Amino acid sequence: MSAGWQSLDLMDLLSERHLQLRGISEKLWNEKNDISISNSEWFIMARIYKKKPTIAHVAKHVDISRQAVHKVIKNLEAKGLVKISSLENNKKDKCIELTPLGEECYEKNAALKNSIEDTVKERLGAEKMAFLKEILKADWGLDRLRT
Repeated sequence: MSAGWQSLDLMDLLSERHLQLRGISEKLWNEKNDISISNSEWFIMARIYKKKPTIAHVAKHVDISRQAVHKVIKNLEAKGLVKISSLENNKKDKCIELTPLGEECYEKNAALKNSIEDTVKERLGAEKMAFLKEILKADWGLDRLRT
């Protein structure tokens, strides 16, 4: 662990690890694949994998501005990773889904993330890794803090 991390609080430690893991994942993906995909694009792809939500639904359920979501989706479409289509009974809303290429990339990236997780598990040990995941999945009672 970086010496500078010793004084960080919980939120900053989680943030630093998250940024570190996402950076490694993005770098490894982009080194091994012809299609460059940013973390924001992966974030959107994760929300639509095996689903066909509307763009409005995706924008509402991610912590990214609506304009940014539309820009990311247009980039994904230009790369051939998503398909945008009109709803049958609603011309205003558009739905989005991964193309076969998008699904293939998403699944390859899932395998890449699993290999990163395996590396962490080797370092921490299976028991600590399971405990870490259990802690992260637990109800921390944070919903009551939202206003």
